[in-house]
Amino acid sequence: MSGVSAKEETVIKFFLGSWLIGGCIDLVLMGVLCCQFVNYFRWYPQDSRRLQLAVAILCLLNLLKSGACFASLWIFLINHFGDINYDLELSATGWWDTANPLMVLDFDFSRIHSHPFNLRPTQVAILDFYVQCYFCTRLWGVSKSWVVAPIFFFFICGLVSMGIGTYYIKILQHPRVANWFAVHLGCVFAGDVILSTTTAYFLIRTKKTVFSNRTAELVGALISLTFQTAAPPAIIAMLNLIFSQLYHTNQPLLGYVEIGFNQVLPKLYAISMMYTLNARRVLRSKLLGSHNGSSTNEPSFTGRGKSRHGNGDVELDRIGLSTRRETRQQVNVTGMFASTHSIQDSKLALGPD
Repeated sequence: MSGVSAKEETVIKFFLGSWLIGGCIDLVLMGVLCCQFVNYFRWYPQDSRRLQLAVAILCLLNLLKSGACFASLWIFLINHFGDINYDLELSATGWWDTANPLMVLDFDFSRIHSHPFNLRPTQVAILDFYVQCYFCTRLWGVSKSWVVAPIFFFFICGLVSMGIGTYYIKILQHPRVANWFAVHLGCVFAGDVILSTTTAYFLIRTKKTVFSNRTAELVGALISLTFQTAAPPAIIAMLNLIFSQLYHTNQPLLGYVEIGFNQVLPKLYAISMMYTLNARRVLRSKLLGSHNGSSTNEPSFTGRGKSRHGNGDVELDRIGLSTRRETRQQVNVTGMFASTHSIQDSKLALGPD
């Protein structure tokens, strides 16, 4: 690359390369999310207004995040194409970067030539925390237990640590940023793992109390869904944590790889939430087929579950887990806002309130 030193060329490849790759993947995943959002509103028009509002807010946040990502790429690669000094000395002054600290990323490169470690990304915690709240609510719907509180505390700590890290970025206290960034990613990764295993535990415990093969298959499918949706963001969060700490090693340029993971992570959280919501229809089609009746040991459906388009689809918004007791709770496993009420039978109820 002409006009730059070998050291600057290496920094450019790691920095702009990671940002470009992460940004492109972010935009691709935004397309996936758009399909999920469209399918959700088409398949579940009878969901509660609160749940539909939560999905709409998630859509808006992701559009803003992708817009900021596209703007940053445009500024780096179009408006200031070839202006290496601008790229490497950029401070968080533009609108697209000022909004990033709690939405995606925030950087200060004013001293990058003397201290490569000063490139410190601030993981946005808002999108991640928003989805984590959904999965905590889902766990509460399954367990109705205080065990949700310490898990939620992990995510609160992750959000607060990113806020503190953003503050230290602004005042150029870069070593402290690294520590708080590690706290954030550590809390996120630990919280995700504990949340998934705890949800699976309560589902497995429930599975042992049911006597219907169909019911057991349904609970088994929910256990599989739990790990399918939790694995991608947890793995990326772990890799993000690993690469973010490489600034401390003798190969600090590898730390720039975290930029790409940071761009992708919020999208993976959003996809996991939408996949969980949209899986209700798939679970019903796979496990229940054309079953329209019910008995005391088989799933039963409420009449309101039929699709407005007359195709026989039933909304899997409420899933009750039976335990052969006279009175039991019907809990919301896949919905955003859990609620409970008593019903006086021993059926597995699949349908809205």
